[in-house]
Amino acid sequence: MPKLEAGRLRHQVRIERPLRTQDPTTGNVVTTWVSVATVYAAIEPLSAKDFIAAQQMQSSVSARIVIRWRSGLTHDMRFVHTATGAIYQPAGFLADPETGREYITVPCSC
Repeated sequence: MPKLEAGRLRHQVRIERPLRTQDPTTGNVVTTWVSVATVYAAIEPLSAKDFIAAQQMQSSVSARIVIRWRSGLTHDMRFVHTATGAIYQPAGFLADPETGREYITVPCSC
């Protein structure tokens, strides 16, 4: 995929990071999610071939999300599809093979 076509990015996802705080009354650690950015993305289910390969590697990856390149993404973040509320957990971040700075492919589990 040499160039990322804008028409492919037809979904909106919210990138969120965890915020852990301690409840002053109980002392329990509470995790809430803070929005980092809302971006346009392509959410693609794995093809049958990709799905079989993922199962052979005992991976729980079931979809891939493609977004324009951005820095600061970490494995503890999550992606939330703004229209459906579906939550995707990233399994990694793969930069595009040509420039490394045009788009990122994010294999995800749901």
